[in-house]
Amino acid sequence: MNGREEGHTSRSGSDLTSIDSDDIELEALERLEVPSHAGNLRTAEYDTHEDGGHDEDGNAALLADEYGLIGVREHGHYSVWWKQMGSIVVESAPTLLLTTVGLLFTGELLDHVSRWRAMRAINELIMIVPVILNLKGNLEMNLSARLGTVANMGSLDDPRTRRNTIYGNLALLQVQATVVASVAACVAMALGSIIPDPPSTAPISVVGGVSDSMRLLSRAPRPLPMKPGQPKSGLAENLSFPRFIMVASSAMMSACLSSILLGSFMCALIVACRRFGLDPDNIAPPVASCLGDLVTLCLLAVVSSFLINFVNTPLLFILILFLVLSATSCFFVVRRNSCVKDLVWQGWLPLFGAMVISSATGIVLDTFASRYQGFPLLAIVISGLPGSVGSISISRLSTSLHAVRHHPHSRRKEPSKKLVTTTLLLITIPVEIIFLATLHAFGWLRLPILFAILTVLLFCCAVTISLFIANALTDFLWSKDLDPDMYALPIHSATMDLIGQLLLVLCFQLVSLTGVNL
Repeated sequence: MNGREEGHTSRSGSDLTSIDSDDIELEALERLEVPSHAGNLRTAEYDTHEDGGHDEDGNAALLADEYGLIGVREHGHYSVWWKQMGSIVVESAPTLLLTTVGLLFTGELLDHVSRWRAMRAINELIMIVPVILNLKGNLEMNLSARLGTVANMGSLDDPRTRRNTIYGNLALLQVQATVVASVAACVAMALGSIIPDPPSTAPISVVGGVSDSMRLLSRAPRPLPMKPGQPKSGLAENLSFPRFIMVASSAMMSACLSSILLGSFMCALIVACRRFGLDPDNIAPPVASCLGDLVTLCLLAVVSSFLINFVNTPLLFILILFLVLSATSCFFVVRRNSCVKDLVWQGWLPLFGAMVISSATGIVLDTFASRYQGFPLLAIVISGLPGSVGSISISRLSTSLHAVRHHPHSRRKEPSKKLVTTTLLLITIPVEIIFLATLHAFGWLRLPILFAILTVLLFCCAVTISLFIANALTDFLWSKDLDPDMYALPIHSATMDLIGQLLLVLCFQLVSLTGVNL
C-alpha cells in the first residue's frame, strides 16, 4: 500500500501539494477523472472519517463542493467557505420569503372557499383541511428530500436512472396520497361526530386591525354554526354513508391530482437545480411545503364543489373504486422499480405520528386564537418559517450522510455544522422582519414596539430549536439505520408547529403581564 502511494506521489509532482496519505488513496483521485460530465455538472463530494461515528459524518459536506480536488488544500480556503455560505443565502432566502407569502395566500384561499356550497353543506370538508394539508405537505417534502439526495450524489445525471427514479417516485407518491387521503377522511368524519359547535362570541381584540379576509384564520377549521333542528352536515343523519363517500372521494381525488401536478413540478425543479448548478436541498423542501398546501386546498375546493352535485349517486363510489385500483397498479409499478421498491413500506409511522401531533397543535390554535385576534397570522411565521428552515437542514444533512455511506473514501474539509446552522439562522431574521413589517403596513396587525421585539426574540428561539431538533433527529434516525429523507421531515414539521405556537402563546402572555396596551 505505501509503496503504491509513493509511486503515485512521485509521478504527480507539484500538482498535488498536500495530501493526507494515512486516510486517502490517490487511486480515488484517478477515478474522479473518469466521468466525462464531471466538468459540466456540480457533483458533491463529502468529508468522512472512516473510524468516526454518525455525529462526525453529520458535520461533513453540509455545503456543496464546487472547488478543487478532494484532499487538496486550496488557496483561499476561508474565501471558499464564504462563497459557499453565500450560495446558501442566495438560494434559501428568496425561497423562504416566497414560502411565507405563499402561506398567506393559502389563508386567503381558505377564507374564500369556506363560503362555497360544498363547504357549507358538509362540515367535514372544512374539518379535513388541516389533516389532509398536514399529510400531503409531508409527502411532498419527503419527495423533495429524496430527490435532492440522489441529485446531489449524481444519480440523476444518467438519463435512464433519472427516468426510473422520477417515474418510480411519482408512482409511490400516488400510493401514499391515496392512503393518506382516505385516512384524512376517516379522521374528519370522527371529528365531525365529537367536536361541538364553535361559540358565537367574537374573539377578544388584542392585536387589532386584522382584515376581514383573515377572519377564518382566527380559529382552527371548525363546523359552521347550524340552525336549530338542522341536520348536522346539511344531509340527513341517516345518510352518513353517502356523506362519508362524498368526503372520501373529494379528498382522494384532490390528493391524487395534487400529487400528479405538484410531484411533477418538484421533479422538474430538482432536475433544473441540478442542471443550473444550484443545490436542491436549499430550495426544494420549503417550496414543497408551501405549494403542497396551496395546490391541495385549491383542488379540494374545486373537486368538492363539482362532486357535491352527485352526492346521492353511484358516481362517487365508482370514483373511489377507480382511485383505489389506480393506487394498486401504482403499487405494483413501485415494486418492480429497483430505485424505489424498498420505499413503499417506509415512512408511514412518522406521517401518522405527525398527524397526532398536529391535533395537539390544533387544540392550541383553537384555544388561543379565540382570545387573541392576529394569533394565526403570527403563527404562520413563528411556526411555519422555522419549520421550513429545519427542513433545509434535514435535507442537507441527510444528503451528506448518504454520500458518506456511498463514498466512504472521499474526504474534504468543510465548514462545521455550527457554521451552517448559524447561516440558516441569520437568513431567517430579515425574512421574519419583512413579514411583520408587511402585515403592519397593510393594516392586518398593529404591533407595539415591545411586542414586535419580543416576537423577534421568540422567533429566533424557535429557529434555534428547529435547527437543533433537525440535526439531532437526523443523526438519531441515521444511527438507527432509518432514512432521514423518509422519517425526519414529518416529525420535525409537526413538532415545530406545536413549539412555535406555544412560544407565541408565551409572547402574548408576557406582553399582557407588562400592561402594554396592544
